[in-house]
Amino acid sequence: QLQLVESGGGVVQPGGSLRLSCAASGFTLDGYAIGWFRQAPGKEREGVSCISSSGGITKYADSVKGRFTISRDNAKKTVYLQMNSMRPEDTAVYYCAAKPGLVFFADSSCQRGYGSWGQGIQVTVSS
Repeated sequence: QLQLVESGGGVVQPGGSLRLSCAASGFTLDGYAIGWFRQAPGKEREGVSCISSSGGITKYADSVKGRFTISRDNAKKTVYLQMNSMRPEDTAVYYCAAKPGLVFFADSSCQRGYGSWGQGIQVTVSS
């Protein structure tokens, strides 16, 4: 099974930027779509963004459109989430997870069908 590890979290001021990385171990990433999720205290986990196995399709939640950018480098076995113009409501634990490319082809959802979850990483936006 594909294993994923998040990194790059931390504390940032409102309006600042962070870049999260999701690194795969053991297997290449090119057969999987990758989704980024977040969960804030007292809230359900929500899909933030996802990217197809080739990188040709990217999707974003309305709350992050224009501010966040998802990308991938399959040669480096890493998916990135660049977060700009960050807001306090972006504070959450962020997770990446994988969805087989064929499954994504059938259902290109950023919410359903993901497994092989990373451990999560804290992102805090605070003044």
